[in-house]
Amino acid sequence: MKHIAILGSTGSIGTQTLNVVRRHPDRFEVEVLVAGSNADLLIAQALEFRPNVAVIADKCQYAKVNEALSQTETKVFAGEGAICDAVQMESVDLVVAAIVGFAGLVPTMQAIRSGKTIALANKETMVVAGALVTAEARRHGVAILPVDSEHSAIFQSLQGESGMDAASAQGYYANRIDKILLTASGGPLRGRKRDYLRTVGLDEVLRHPNWSMGRKVTIDSASLMNKGLEVIEARWLFGVETDRIEVLVHPQSIVHSMVQFEDGSIKAQLGTPTMETPIQYALSYPHRIESHLPRFSFWEHPELTFERPDTETFRCLPLAYQAIARGGNTPCVLNAANEVAVQRFIEGRLSFDGIADFVGEALEKVPFMAQPSLDQLLETDKETRNLLK
Repeated sequence: MKHIAILGSTGSIGTQTLNVVRRHPDRFEVEVLVAGSNADLLIAQALEFRPNVAVIADKCQYAKVNEALSQTETKVFAGEGAICDAVQMESVDLVVAAIVGFAGLVPTMQAIRSGKTIALANKETMVVAGALVTAEARRHGVAILPVDSEHSAIFQSLQGESGMDAASAQGYYANRIDKILLTASGGPLRGRKRDYLRTVGLDEVLRHPNWSMGRKVTIDSASLMNKGLEVIEARWLFGVETDRIEVLVHPQSIVHSMVQFEDGSIKAQLGTPTMETPIQYALSYPHRIESHLPRFSFWEHPELTFERPDTETFRCLPLAYQAIARGGNTPCVLNAANEVAVQRFIEGRLSFDGIADFVGEALEKVPFMAQPSLDQLLETDKETRNLLK
């Protein structure tokens, strides 16, 4: 039995994690639920799963949640400090880090320092502070298990390729990685050109052909910024320089990613496009357990295709490569600027094509720091957002 804390329980990853728990109540028990501001769903989840602790980040919602759970044994807290306290609880074995965006960084770092296994769904944590996070994980002997389908596929492809536990020693493999092949669906705008991107509306951008995700991740997928962030995440998770991480557009989303080794052999992980598979693998690792999900059939998918990404149209991907090449606090700037730009697009204040321009300008304006501390990264994020108001 693993006792888990779910940070971001009301989001897409959080709700799918709870689907896995429902199917395997003999293996997983929810110890902590953390939500941002969705009080109603948090209450419903807490009434069903009866966690020891429920945290609502929005303090204005505390009274509502506390009242609704007053007849249960669940203790209710509010605010960012309470999230960091909850991940340190001795009863927690594994933390599902699924808070969207920069907000997930500090709680994840606190969980690592408390020695908790991390099921990482918050890619921004690695984008902003990959060097610090991986160093801290090694220092505390903490395993970081990737939840993103692409990184889970890479992680699964690396099993058996090392004389040590790859999860607790990111970047050290007995069999050298020659190249990581990171797949991308291309999103709902695949094949479009920049003229179209200047006028495309929010509804079309949110109609992802293969995946069901939250709004922010879906928009990032359409712009290919999500793939750029995943390149940076892969660089830190697997210790591979970005010139050996290649993005392939794979519209069917069946091959979730691949690893090529120095002898030219390629290993891949395939499956139907659902996040519940990588979530379950992270929760059950190092074991595989039964899944009710539909099995992939080659007869139903006789053709799997691959193509180069159109980086002239989807300019966020090369921006991400530029950011990690420069290093320091630049990926932090990239992430903060993108979060602001996406919100402006949602509000109708910025065109979809303008997201890349907005991020590019931010990368030029914010002062560079070569080796920032965690506090300096927090300040960089704040400075970037203030500059872009």
